[in-house]
Amino acid sequence: MKIRIGILGYGNLGRGIECAVKQNDDMELAAVFTRRDPSTVKILTEGVPVYPVSEAPAMKDKIDVMILCGGSATDLPEQTPEYVKYFNVIDSFDTHARIPEHFENVDAAAKSSGKTAIISVGWDPGMFSLNRLYANAILADGKDYTFWGKGVSQGHSDAIRRVNGVKDAKQYTVPVESALEAVRSGKNPELTTREKHTRECFVVAEEGADKAAIENEIKTMPNYFSDYDTTVNFISEEELKEKHSGIPHGGFVIRSGRTGWNGENKHVIEYSLKLDSNPEFTSSVLVAYARAAYRMNAEGQSGCKTVFDVAPAMLCRESGEELRKHLL
Repeated sequence: MKIRIGILGYGNLGRGIECAVKQNDDMELAAVFTRRDPSTVKILTEGVPVYPVSEAPAMKDKIDVMILCGGSATDLPEQTPEYVKYFNVIDSFDTHARIPEHFENVDAAAKSSGKTAIISVGWDPGMFSLNRLYANAILADGKDYTFWGKGVSQGHSDAIRRVNGVKDAKQYTVPVESALEAVRSGKNPELTTREKHTRECFVVAEEGADKAAIENEIKTMPNYFSDYDTTVNFISEEELKEKHSGIPHGGFVIRSGRTGWNGENKHVIEYSLKLDSNPEFTSSVLVAYARAAYRMNAEGQSGCKTVFDVAPAMLCRESGEELRKHLL
């Protein structure tokens, strides 16, 4: 029997989930739920219904895992504890500082309903978190570094679009190459925020807008750009569509450490990602963890989990025997 997947929210992430389910032959898409008028939402999978979000609880016996595709700011803190009352759930909550609080809220609701929730799934938090954990466990004497990019930061791009006089914009986070090389060489440098990343902005200004004022507002924006060396490029709408329409991303998790009686030998562990589509890759991670949530719940494990609590074999379609034969 196939694992029946529900998608709640049909934006970039929801569409990515739909594509990932198609690639996993032990799963099937059961339904999509939307806050929009369902008649206006056209999905790719033939024969799968689209329902208003309000009808989701009534489908609790027809969906094995609900993948929540809302935003971390306001959606997921409410949605995950609510929907785990009815379903096993997966979310991609990525506000790092609030993960412990989110975990506690979801855990209480999941234990009450007997369901399994896996939160903060994706690549950071998610795959990057796992690689930080493995590297810390192995190199006890060492230092962690995380670099993001080059890639589109959707939150920062949205922040630029809210600036008066901006018609459209894309922002790229770019690792500083010299900092990356210093870390890879095992030097264990102390790096400030400004020394690790730069920010490149491509902005379409409204007709007659004050470009100098726009540039100044972007570069001095607290929490977004003020702590970084930021470049603002004004371009045409056509050029933005032609050259900056994708959502690429990626990054590096590096731990540099020492072994030996006096720390005489240096080691560097590095994990890197280069992604054509940030939401589609994130979706693929979410779908793998949906399989794990289904299996863990079937084994009687309820409550909230993170990627740290999931055995790697739980993510894979293959049996333990097949994994030992082909991947070990």
